[in-house]
Amino acid sequence: MSGRLEGKTAVVVGGGQTPGTTTGNGRAAALAFAREGATVLVVDRDAQSAEDTAELVRNEGGSAASHQADITVESDCASILDAALDAWGRVDVLHNNVGIVPAGRTEDLTAEAWRHGFEVNLTGMWLTSKYVLPHMRERGSGSIVNISSMAGLLAGGDAIAYSTSKAAVHSMTRSLALEYAPHGVRVNCVAPGMMDTPMGVDSVARAGGVDRTEVAARRAAMVPMGHQGTSWDVANAALFLASDDAAFITGTVLVVDGGFTLRAGTR
Repeated sequence: MSGRLEGKTAVVVGGGQTPGTTTGNGRAAALAFAREGATVLVVDRDAQSAEDTAELVRNEGGSAASHQADITVESDCASILDAALDAWGRVDVLHNNVGIVPAGRTEDLTAEAWRHGFEVNLTGMWLTSKYVLPHMRERGSGSIVNISSMAGLLAGGDAIAYSTSKAAVHSMTRSLALEYAPHGVRVNCVAPGMMDTPMGVDSVARAGGVDRTEVAARRAAMVPMGHQGTSWDVANAALFLASDDAAFITGTVLVVDGGFTLRAGTR
């Protein structure tokens, strides 16, 4: 480790994870940031899962605390900044990692599923940013990293609400980046592809009643590089964007997909 976030405080929203055999994107980000010297506030709707991640950080010698918040509740989003300021007096990095996958084609998808997908995938991300950005603007520095999906670059198919909401995250990221660039605040996005995470593999396997190895193999076969990525690939991309190594980068969507979107364009 090179201390790229030494002396900084990072808030990782969605830092817990769903049950599974691998590490989720949020948990990996919290650990990666801490290993590079950041003090981490792990935020999740599941208080125990958030605390489990914080404990993993502390077990490695890092500094972390947990905070329960539901990003579909505005007052909870406001409380995230308060918790970080109460503990450490500053927020240097906001990492937005929460997302769900509302499945269904247009005629099968309910209006409620559509609204809830946008509420979690887009509005919650905007709200957490809304309450942290004034603090970053006042300090004249800060980095926000939004986790989106390669689905935001592709047609929706049987997950139109998911892909459309993720495309909106890309647009929001660019808009916030332009608005806050004069204030020294950078806003970027990571768009993961097929990742071997609990949400990407284990949840799908449970829903379909199949073995996770079958789901993992099917997903790996779709990637030009021949294998899925891991949460650490996503975390490393987020770490780069959060750090001063990316000091002149804002408004970008960094695709981490092993070439999946390149192949999609040839079909």
